[in-house]
Amino acid sequence: MTDFPTLSVLDLVPVRSDQATGDALRATLRLAKVAEDAGYHRYWLAEHHNMPAVAATNPPVLIGMVAGVTTRMRVGSGGVMLPNHPPLVVAEQFALLEAAFPDRIDLGIGRAPGSDPVTSWALRQGGGAHTGDQAVQQFPEYVDQVRTMMAADGAAIQLPRQTYELRATPQARSEAEVWLLGSSDYSARLAAQKGLPYVFAHHFSGQGTAEALALYRNEFRPSETCPEPRTFLTVNAVVAETRAEAEALALPNALQMLALRTGGPMVAQRLVEEAEQVDVPPAHQGLLDAMLGRWVIGDPASAREQVAAMAEQYGVDEVMIHPVAGARTGADADAAPAREETLRLLAG
Repeated sequence: MTDFPTLSVLDLVPVRSDQATGDALRATLRLAKVAEDAGYHRYWLAEHHNMPAVAATNPPVLIGMVAGVTTRMRVGSGGVMLPNHPPLVVAEQFALLEAAFPDRIDLGIGRAPGSDPVTSWALRQGGGAHTGDQAVQQFPEYVDQVRTMMAADGAAIQLPRQTYELRATPQARSEAEVWLLGSSDYSARLAAQKGLPYVFAHHFSGQGTAEALALYRNEFRPSETCPEPRTFLTVNAVVAETRAEAEALALPNALQMLALRTGGPMVAQRLVEEAEQVDVPPAHQGLLDAMLGRWVIGDPASAREQVAAMAEQYGVDEVMIHPVAGARTGADADAAPAREETLRLLAG
């Protein structure tokens, strides 16, 4: 692979200690416009719940906002955590988005809860979806239901005395593109069996990527919508004019991830100056260093080399960048200057 890979964006809508939720949303809309201007291919928004540093709680709402301020990029979910939602609701949401923004909507579907156990319980109570382990066990069936109800023909449900037709929209002319997401081999195998595109959460896990992609490619069964394996790589990235500045900007998000992995207190994302005052326990330093070692961090030339090398290593021609650069004191509350700069510098 000699060409530089196509670039896309993953956004968790981070909330800094100097921001309200509305500020973070406005910063994301600015970031999306920067991404489109820089030539990025797609822009995905995650689903996480009850986290002080993440405002991405509702992908369909965010997708509508981002698609509304852009014109070319594909916009989608990275992903919708399907066990949290009734399949018909997801099908209706993404069918409507596709109707509003034809041939621009991606539905990335995940099986994880995207939250802590108490929040997962609250999400699933009275929502029409099965609760607990049952929702996870029925994940393959839920995927099929969403795809069927989004299709123009809809679903045909056999009742005792009639066949009942069920569609996500009355007159669908196109369908959101469905991807399966995962951080283990479960979704890789399921995507291969169903002939669906697949993405491994390399930005979150960083381990097992090669094995999951090999399993997906080896077991893939062609389908009408996806005749051959389709996948790309996700990676955390911070790019600045110098390596030293990139390392400083990476620290706030790295500390947030460290707290998540070690059971530390979850707080709004620190500013760079606040992060530099944090003493990392010696027992956690190795984990922090290992995480940062899997990220793309550096000046523009070295960062582009890292991205190209990772694309070559994993055999992909698209890399989805999760721009995790923090902000320094004094940054505009409704902007994310270092995240914007990461996208611009990496695009070249």
